[in-house]
Amino acid sequence: MSQEVQPDFAKSDGLVPVVVQQVGTGEVLMLAYMNREAYDETLATGRAVYYSRSRGGLWRKGESSGNIQQVRRVRIDCDRDTLLLEVDQVGGAACHEGYPSCFFREITPAGATIISQRVFDPSEVYKQTE
Repeated sequence: MSQEVQPDFAKSDGLVPVVVQQVGTGEVLMLAYMNREAYDETLATGRAVYYSRSRGGLWRKGESSGNIQQVRRVRIDCDRDTLLLEVDQVGGAACHEGYPSCFFREITPAGATIISQRVFDPSEVYKQTE
């Protein structure tokens, strides 16, 4: 049974958090935000589009780096105020620092340790940070 369910953008000043996972493995790649426009474009194109709070506008993931996210599934939580995207991460890196996941550091009482390998050197890929 299919029904129309939309995110409730009004709950949080027009933005909803989006947890992004690699399809198949479930690895959490990143956390981002979407406004209505980013959500609509993502559904229409099948490519992940977010709202960049720092830039104040749409952020089409991978437009600078080529590391796009092909959306395979969109889920919404029970309160309709958080989204979960399952994506194919093209290019191997979701993180603008060149790692497969933005969660490449592990925190322990002793401090932080990098637990992943870089896929690319960001200084070679970006003229400005994605």
